[in-house]
Amino acid sequence: MPISSMTGYARASGERQGIYWQWEIKSVNGKALDVRLRVPPGFEALETPVRAALAAAFRRGNLQVSLTVSGQVGRETVRLNQDILERLVEAGEALRDRIGGEPLRADVLLSIKGVVEVASAPEAEGEAELRNAAMLDSFGEALAALAAARREEGSRLTAVVAAQVQRIAELAEAARRNPSRTPEAIRARLAEQVSRLMETGAALDPDRLHQEAVIAATRADIQEELDRLNSHVEAAQALLASSDAVGRKFDFLAQEFNREANTLCSKASDRTLTATGLDLKTVIDQLREQVQNIE
Repeated sequence: MPISSMTGYARASGERQGIYWQWEIKSVNGKALDVRLRVPPGFEALETPVRAALAAAFRRGNLQVSLTVSGQVGRETVRLNQDILERLVEAGEALRDRIGGEPLRADVLLSIKGVVEVASAPEAEGEAELRNAAMLDSFGEALAALAAARREEGSRLTAVVAAQVQRIAELAEAARRNPSRTPEAIRARLAEQVSRLMETGAALDPDRLHQEAVIAATRADIQEELDRLNSHVEAAQALLASSDAVGRKFDFLAQEFNREANTLCSKASDRTLTATGLDLKTVIDQLREQVQNIE
């Protein structure tokens, strides 16, 4: 399975018995799997299976999941409250006999609270379970679409990261072949430094001077850093070929790349080698930015 990104968007909708719904899922970067789920009142039974499906599908990412529902659950029925209506008519007629007035009007009576009652008929037995199952099927469609979107973005990321890793390998090789690292260049540089010291007239012990020169050359050697950079390149290439969620490992590896580049720059005793080290740091910073998107 190719590398997946943590960014993506998907939605799916459905309908049953006059009830319409739509799932919407948004996914962005996250250090772990963080799900924020919102469902309308009365649909709380969907929360547990939805969270379980997300946990099975993804390892990392901040997910915002929402369900919107429209339509009427059950059928509305209208009935007259005959008891209240008769009492109102009786009281109204009695009052009209005493003080006079217009005959009672039906529209006025019907507008009085309690005369007309609107109620929802209960759903048929098992209908809620069937509707929930249909809603979960729709959620499965949205989940599959989100996974596909994250894989598609992951394919683009893979190409970008692979190119950056290759560039790091090329710069490490350029540093390895830098002319300033040849024994002749090191010898000439040390001879120049010794010559400047001798010009000061200071009394220098030749043996001690030789020892210090060896120490200085050893401290300036970047072979270990280059070896570790190559090792990290191989590790990065292995992660790119992995089928696991490798985002955390890639993030750590990018930090290790940066550490070696910093050390290389601090040891560089030649401007061209320093320039190569700075190019390395630039590419590594770009790599660190990209791997933040990997699941």
